[in-house]
Amino acid sequence: ITISPLAIKELRAETGAGIMACKAALREANGDAQAASEALRKKGLASAEKKAGRAAAEGVIGAYIHSGNRTGVMVEVNCESDFVARGEAFSELVENIALQLVASGSVQYVSVADIPEEVRRREAEIEAAKEDLASKPEAIRSKIVAGRVDKLLTQQTLLHQTFIRDPTKTVEDVVKEHVSKLGENIQIRRFARFNLGEGLEKKTSDFAAEVAAQTGGKA
Repeated sequence: ITISPLAIKELRAETGAGIMACKAALREANGDAQAASEALRKKGLASAEKKAGRAAAEGVIGAYIHSGNRTGVMVEVNCESDFVARGEAFSELVENIALQLVASGSVQYVSVADIPEEVRRREAEIEAAKEDLASKPEAIRSKIVAGRVDKLLTQQTLLHQTFIRDPTKTVEDVVKEHVSKLGENIQIRRFARFNLGEGLEKKTSDFAAEVAAQTGGKA
């Protein structure tokens, strides 16, 4: 089958893969661009897994302040070299992750591996005590509890969130795509979220009483 330069160009623009890789993928897929794209993505994810064990000590700390200056986040994203850290693609990734965190208020952890065992145990106890499981056999109840806890905790992790700019992907998918594209291990190390006044006890006041006190009268 003959693969046109235009088809290669379009696939390369979509996937970020090299010319020869795009050409080979299109040939293997008999010219089917979607199948070729999926094949390249799978290969990219595989290569990302291989790079995951490499040291990532460079990177940047990104920040995003939401409109109104009442909510903000800081996030540290690591890579292997200062060259990649200063690049436009990496900077854009960090910005998007920071934006994702502002939009994902329920996120408490980067990955499932970061969730303390005591949190998992506490959630399991709560689920096991629910009335709808009272009549279930122990073996079935345990499986249901485990499934519910996994689902609940996964919803609290950043990597499993639906990517805010492309709902067909997760944050983890996007990170792995950048690993493949940039050729380096990339890790989201940590983040912090700030909400104005959070944790502070707000003083409530009786305006009429304040006026009366200042004028010597009664409210």
